[in-house]
Amino acid sequence: YGGMGLDFSYNIAVAEELGNIRCAGIPMAIGVQAGMATPALTRFGSHELKKQFLIPTIAGDFVACLGISEAGAGSDVASIKATAVRKGDEYVINGGKMWITSGSQADWMCLLANTSEGPPHRNKSLICLPMNLPGIHVAKKIDKLGMRSSDTAQIFFEDVRVPCKNLIGEEGQGFTYQMLQFQEERLWGVATALTPLETIIQETIDYTRQRKVFGQPVLHNQTVHFRLAELATEVELLRSLLHRAVALYVEGNDVTKFASMAKLKAGRLTREVTDSCLQFWGGMGFTSEVLVSRFYRDLRLMSIGGGTDETMLSIICKYMEILPRK
Repeated sequence: YGGMGLDFSYNIAVAEELGNIRCAGIPMAIGVQAGMATPALTRFGSHELKKQFLIPTIAGDFVACLGISEAGAGSDVASIKATAVRKGDEYVINGGKMWITSGSQADWMCLLANTSEGPPHRNKSLICLPMNLPGIHVAKKIDKLGMRSSDTAQIFFEDVRVPCKNLIGEEGQGFTYQMLQFQEERLWGVATALTPLETIIQETIDYTRQRKVFGQPVLHNQTVHFRLAELATEVELLRSLLHRAVALYVEGNDVTKFASMAKLKAGRLTREVTDSCLQFWGGMGFTSEVLVSRFYRDLRLMSIGGGTDETMLSIICKYMEILPRK
C-alpha cells in the first residue's frame, strides 16, 4: 500500500529524530498520521478500505485524524456517546468529538462510535469516515496553552451517513482495536519527548554557564549543576525503558505495562525537566523568546494526551494485580 514494510522500531527512530524540531506540534501531527489514525486500518481493514484511505494517507495526499475523545470521555474511552446506527447498508452517525488533532483539515477520520446497545467494551466499532460528508460540522479550532501550531478541533455529527463497508474489521471490536493502537501511540509520544528534553538541558547548561549572578556563573552553584546531572540521568533511564519496551513489542510481546510505565514517566519527567530548567533561566525563562518556555507549555500535554498519568497508574496497577476490583 505504499509503505516501506519496516518494523515498529523504525517508527521510534523517526519519532526520536522528529524531537529535533523546536516545536512539539509538528511531531504530534505526524504521529497522528503515522501511528494513531492508521494502525487499525492497516491491521484489520479490508483491501478496498486500504485502497481508498490508506494508500493516499501513506502518500501524504490525505490528512487523517483520530476520533476517540469526547467532551465527556477522554481517557475513559468506554464512556464515549457517539453512535453509528445501522440502517440498510449505511451507518447513521450522531454525536461529537473533542480535542481532535488535525480535525479542521482532515480528509478522513478513524472514528470510534457505539454501534450497539451492548456492554461498553464490546459495543464499539471503528469506521473510516470521509470528512466532507453532509452533517459533519467542525465547530471550532481550539485555542490551547501549548502545541499552538497544532490544529485541534471540536467536531459534531448530525445524521451523517457512511457506507457499512467503511467498517474497520469486525463490528463490536473497536474498543479492542483501539487499545492495541494506544500502545504504539504511547511509545511514540515517549520517543518524541526524549530529544527535546536533552535539548532543554543542554541549552540550560549553555545559558547558565554564561549568565553571571553575584559574580559567578549560575552553573557554578552546586544546586544547579547537581540538578542538571540528575535530570540528564532520568532522561537516559527513560530512553532505556522505551528501547526495552520497543524491542519486546517488535518480538510480538504484550508491552502494555512497560508502555504505560514509560508514558507515565515521560509525563512526569517532561514537567520536571521543563520546570527545573525554566527556573534556572530566571526572568528570561518566563518570556516567549526562549525554547524552554515553549516546551514548558507544549510538553505539559504528555501527562494528559493519550491517557492521563492517573490512567497509566491504573493500568500498571492492573498488571501488578493490585488494583481493587469494582
